[in-house]
Amino acid sequence: MALVQQGIDAVPESAMECDLLVVGGGINGAGIARDAAGRGLSVVLCEKDDLAAHTSSASTKLIHGGLRYLEYYEFGLVRKALIEREVLLRSAPHIMWPLRFVMPHAQGQRPAWLIRAGLFLYDMLAKREILPASHGIDLERHAAGKPLKPQFKRGFVYSDGWVDDARLVVLNAIDAADKGAHVLTQTRCMALRRDGAGADASWQATLLQRDGRELAVRARSVVNAAGPWTAEFLQQAAPGGQGRHLRLIKGSHIVVKRLFAHDHAYIFQHPDGRIVFAIPYEHDFTLIGTTDLDFHGERGKVEIDDEEIRYLCELSSYYFSKPINPADVVWTYAGVRPLVEDASADAKAVTRDYRFELDQEGAPLLSVFGGKITTFRKLAEEALDLLAPLLGNTRPAWTANACLPGGDVFGSTPQNRSVREFGQFVQGLQREYAWLPAALVARYARAYGTRIHVLLDGRKEVAAMGEEIAAGLYAAEVDYLRRHEWAVSAADILWRRSKLGLHLPRETAGRLDVWLLQHPVLP
Repeated sequence: MALVQQGIDAVPESAMECDLLVVGGGINGAGIARDAAGRGLSVVLCEKDDLAAHTSSASTKLIHGGLRYLEYYEFGLVRKALIEREVLLRSAPHIMWPLRFVMPHAQGQRPAWLIRAGLFLYDMLAKREILPASHGIDLERHAAGKPLKPQFKRGFVYSDGWVDDARLVVLNAIDAADKGAHVLTQTRCMALRRDGAGADASWQATLLQRDGRELAVRARSVVNAAGPWTAEFLQQAAPGGQGRHLRLIKGSHIVVKRLFAHDHAYIFQHPDGRIVFAIPYEHDFTLIGTTDLDFHGERGKVEIDDEEIRYLCELSSYYFSKPINPADVVWTYAGVRPLVEDASADAKAVTRDYRFELDQEGAPLLSVFGGKITTFRKLAEEALDLLAPLLGNTRPAWTANACLPGGDVFGSTPQNRSVREFGQFVQGLQREYAWLPAALVARYARAYGTRIHVLLDGRKEVAAMGEEIAAGLYAAEVDYLRRHEWAVSAADILWRRSKLGLHLPRETAGRLDVWLLQHPVLP
């Protein structure tokens, strides 16, 4: 049987039928599945690996308008993303929160007045209720100036947001499943063909599951949200079609031990025009990235190279007093962004906006090209606005005013209070579950929000949490992740559902994989 949301559900041996088959379990696919299920469509989502296994867990983990895109006059994209920041922050305050960014100003960069004007525009392009406005700072007095070299005396502060990107994907999948969608991970779409015409038109899909079983799906429509594989999948589904070309851009990141104690992030400008962020990460670390390089390798195996590591270390060392060397790097990750091909010669200038291609030669096929994590909800909404009427569904868009699972902190609808007072929510949970270490409850609150009550249901003492498989990782949490969040392997648990892999000894992954084999999930 295949692991499906809300426990181990049986996948029918006969052909499944649905309104919509979504191929791809990244943020776009999960967001579209959620929106569609919420409009009353029957949905099957298949993902050949784990949810967020590729691009969607390899972002810089920011909910942001994209300050540097103003330089390329992408005002529409920036405004759309800026509007989405607070919509998303309210919907899931446990995995997203406001973050202040410090931009040191150096001689030879754009004039300070021009940067200030750009930040003023950034502040004014969309209404803000939660995020404070930008302003100038004296780095000789501000706490953010202490880790920097003394020549940086002036800077600017502005607002954006932070997101746990992989968990964002999982929450969308949970919500889709709660609304009736079948979410099938470790399941590859092996074959797809159109069948019939007119009202009887459909897609016939063959899905191959991890255990080798084939599953037939008859779908009235298909969404191609395969990320870096979108163009390839489109050729499979509609051979001979013209289709769009993707430009694959590799973005790589490094993680080092914490470089500063305050809660601000930094945005550094490089003379070559690139932007690199240095962000507080997992309490004990600093995340530095990203690079922008054209990628022509194997899409399933994307890794940082030595030159990228040197580049990120050198740029950071230009600003920080403490030099950063490749030997200081404790973890790296890299992903490929599938962007719409345009005329840009420079990888960093390629648009991050998204495009749709709708093929109606028979049963509809909607392919998604490009996009960024900040605009995923709007992308999904627009995709369903296109597709749903073709399926006879006229239900209105709904996600702008809905919480993601666990985000209903102070009520069933998104609220500014949930963002501003999240600390009080955590304190309340620590009192309620005082039998657990306060730090562990705080981690659960950030990961699961109100769904902590599902994880801890019926448990009133540490002994009820089961075996402590690794420090702070109890069998109860592993069981929850396997039953409710499609986790299968140690990598799913330690690196995508959490970042415990950063905090635990390297051998933990091997031990956890053995434990998972020895403790199969029972119905």
